[in-house]
Amino acid sequence: MNAGTRPAAPAKAGQRSQAVERFEAVVAGGGPAGAVAALVLARAGRRVLLVDRHTDRQGPSPFKVGETLPPAARPLLHDLGLWPGFAADAHLRCPGTYASWGSRRLHGQSHLYDPNGHGWHLDRSRFDAFLRDAAVAAGAQLRKGDVVRHVTDAGEPRTLIREQGLVKELYCDWVVDATGRRAVIGRQRALRRRQDRLVAVFALFSHRLPGRRTEDVELRTLLEAAPQGWWYTARVPAGRLVAHLTDADLTDPALRTAEGFLGAVAPTRHIRARLDGYDPAHTPEPRWTAAHGLRLSPPAGPGWIAAGDAAIAFDPLSSQGILTALHTGARAGRAAHLCLSGETRALAAYTAFLDRIADAYDRHHAEAYHQEQRWRTHAFWQRRQRSP
Repeated sequence: MNAGTRPAAPAKAGQRSQAVERFEAVVAGGGPAGAVAALVLARAGRRVLLVDRHTDRQGPSPFKVGETLPPAARPLLHDLGLWPGFAADAHLRCPGTYASWGSRRLHGQSHLYDPNGHGWHLDRSRFDAFLRDAAVAAGAQLRKGDVVRHVTDAGEPRTLIREQGLVKELYCDWVVDATGRRAVIGRQRALRRRQDRLVAVFALFSHRLPGRRTEDVELRTLLEAAPQGWWYTARVPAGRLVAHLTDADLTDPALRTAEGFLGAVAPTRHIRARLDGYDPAHTPEPRWTAAHGLRLSPPAGPGWIAAGDAAIAFDPLSSQGILTALHTGARAGRAAHLCLSGETRALAAYTAFLDRIADAYDRHHAEAYHQEQRWRTHAFWQRRQRSP
């Protein structure tokens, strides 16, 4: 019998007995956190299954928001042995930021003197696929599907996954929840603490006006505060991303259309200038995504551990989302490996690690929003104007 399978329970009359696969760990979600967790577990010699709904490499990948990787990611990529492959990929460098925050003037911050060099504007789909490929090369199995549930209430722990519309049961000692803000496993076992009602409305501009001789070569991220929230834009491999951040109950319904999105951009000063040269006739329909801070408490328990946005999610103002996903994925994979070896104290260490991240995030979040005082009477800013 294959070491990775075991017989199912005795079949009832008229039923056929089937072998049930066994894994030491199943990782739910193949984004940065999940892929790195699977990579760490596989390198530790664990039999691990990585389950993700986006595994196809055929054809152009849809644009995925969440594109900034700060310079601090460089040493982590080195430690994971991923730096050579990442450096050779087609991501754009990010030399710093400009911000109109607290005044109409732009204030610049350069990565020139950062010891880790510049940051990056990622092709997210390409980056995520690169990390999944690294996990597979290390020995993880990859399947297209969704993890539905992890069952520990009777008998051996089991994980239910949905593949091609059918739900399949696997024996699994540990599960890593890297399903993003959905927290498919964590929400069944822990409390999710939501910070606010922040949403992002974004559009990718990729068509230049005919006859334009100049290219869009500005690579710094640009932020601009506004009465009902704030905007940012970044040059990414696929074009120029423009996003508006505001609270869900403050959004203008017109933002759901391309015309309404352009109309909302018009009163801005610096964001509007970055769109000079892009053809407004090809403005895509805006897309929406949740952007609020989120914390899972606790982030782990017997047989399960959360990583990435499933464990802790940030306001995009921090620009730390992907970096934190990489760090928590690596830590969660290591903690699951240690627990499989009988070192259950690893969960307490992982929780303490997340507590330190959350404390630093809360402090910096309050400081950043407190710096903008021009619209203190507007609802968006009133909600965030507590002293740091």
